Amino acid sequence: MAEIRDIELPADEHLVRELRAGDLVRLTGEIVISAGLPAYRRLLSELHQGIAPPLGLRGRALFHVGSLGEEAGGEYRLRYLNPTTSTRFNAEMPELIRGLGIRFAGGKGGLGDESAAAMRDIGCVYLSFLGGGCTLLSDAIRRVTAVHWTEMVEHYRLVRVEVERLGPLTVGIDTHGASIYRDLRDDAQARLPDILSGLAEAREIR
Repeated sequence: MAEIRDIELPADEHLVRELRAGDLVRLTGEIVISAGLPAYRRLLSELHQGIAPPLGLRGRALFHVGSLGEEAGGEYRLRYLNPTTSTRFNAEMPELIRGLGIRFAGGKGGLGDESAAAMRDIGCVYLSFLGGGCTLLSDAIRRVTAVHWTEMVEHYRLVRVEVERLGPLTVGIDTHGASIYRDLRDDAQARLPDILSGLAEAREIR
């Protein structure tokens, strides 16, 4: 099994630029999560207006992750963490990465080339969350430190969560332009003619 690198948050730019696509990491510290497109559009709109976000994101992690919380013993506690598909946020993420100066983005499925370019410029990597790994990921929750935009439905709110050894997460896009998603796409496209040819031959044999 590949070595897993344990990272304390917030992480500095030098450490982030050392990471390479395919590396495995675990995170300990505070992350910010939201699975709602309205939240990311609001962040971007307020960025354009010069309105500071309700929490400091520079040098921090902003993940495309949903959650469900409940009040218990006077505290707000999360029942689970569950990643959502990042490509839904392709239009917003390039400007948010640059404008907010985040160090880690992440979720499922990667982000587009414009986001990858922003990551290279700023010193940010995309972390791929394990699909179907809700239970494993949720075990890393230690406490909720703040909930912002509570007028939104729960899945859309910005939630600050303290985690311990969250992962393993895979570096899907690094600061050097490498992307496991682009590599997979290019490999699939290169193999497609042979696959189609094989299918055509099989139909002829029948």
